[in-house]
Amino acid sequence: MKVGIIGAGRLGTALARHFTRAGHQVKLSSSRGPDALTGLVGELGGNASAGTAQEAADFGDVVVLAVQWDQKESAVASVSSWQDRTVLVPINPLRETEGRLEHADTGGRPPTEVVASLIPGAQVVKGFNTYPAQVLAEDPAVDGGRRIVLLAGDDAGAKRKVADLTDSAGFQAVDTGTLAEGGPLFDSGGPLGGPRKDILAL
Repeated sequence: MKVGIIGAGRLGTALARHFTRAGHQVKLSSSRGPDALTGLVGELGGNASAGTAQEAADFGDVVVLAVQWDQKESAVASVSSWQDRTVLVPINPLRETEGRLEHADTGGRPPTEVVASLIPGAQVVKGFNTYPAQVLAEDPAVDGGRRIVLLAGDDAGAKRKVADLTDSAGFQAVDTGTLAEGGPLFDSGGPLGGPRKDILAL
């Protein structure tokens, strides 16, 4: 599978490592430009490359929006159209203030709904947001089980594509239903929300 990742911070890098190790082709983009990713791409190996946000979006069967909450508007504006793209959204409405994580104001709207409104026409799948980036970067095989990745989305085909990608990387995908049904379960602050939960499939 081809995966475009917009954002090359800890989250985007962790996912890129898992996906390239699983044999998928990954194109990373960063607000600093492709040249800033030369070292990371070399470290990831032959399945990785760097490009602009537009090139990452055009490259992928799945596009991952792996930016910080406050960067989402500028990141999505870097792509001319989101129509019919499968977009994995692993971000939480969190911002760091004086070394502490705080919840951003979403105006009472579910976080993924806020992101989806910025990428009209995309098939949005929520997932990979329940683990801190440093935990997500670790081996998904833990204590004889696999870390579970909860998924929610309104398009069955897009969810299946993301589930296949998830499982191939060593995680266990679990479909929680639509964005409205499943999303609130693992929103930040929800009963299964993160980034803090370590749920295993044995």
